[in-house]
Amino acid sequence: MADGFGMRLKRIYEPPAADDGARVLVDRLWPRGIRKEAAELTLWLKDVAPSPGLRRWFGHDPVRWAEFARRYRAELAANGEAVGTLRDLAARGPVTLLYAAHDTAHNHALVLADYLLDDTGGAQPSPRDSSARP
Repeated sequence: MADGFGMRLKRIYEPPAADDGARVLVDRLWPRGIRKEAAELTLWLKDVAPSPGLRRWFGHDPVRWAEFARRYRAELAANGEAVGTLRDLAARGPVTLLYAAHDTAHNHALVLADYLLDDTGGAQPSPRDSSARP
């Protein structure tokens, strides 16, 4: 991908912003309390989320974080179509990956963004709204 690759992460509960670019929900399940119209999504890409079994195994337990990330990256490597969809969007402009998890330091969107950025030759993500990278 081009050096201008822009990727943001944001909880879906944060309001949409003009500079979000393509807003992509990367959760398999629809987030509680969010109306579809209010989300202002470009795309809901369920297929790029961790498998149900992996999601249940992880259970947002920080102790399992490193192993979760390893397993999820393996799933992403085998999921060329969904990953390709995100790469295509990112090639056209900024992308904001939206997720519902409360934990902003241990969630699949972080792994997904890192996975996509690893494939861009070291490009760095744009600054994110309130989601800090660990």
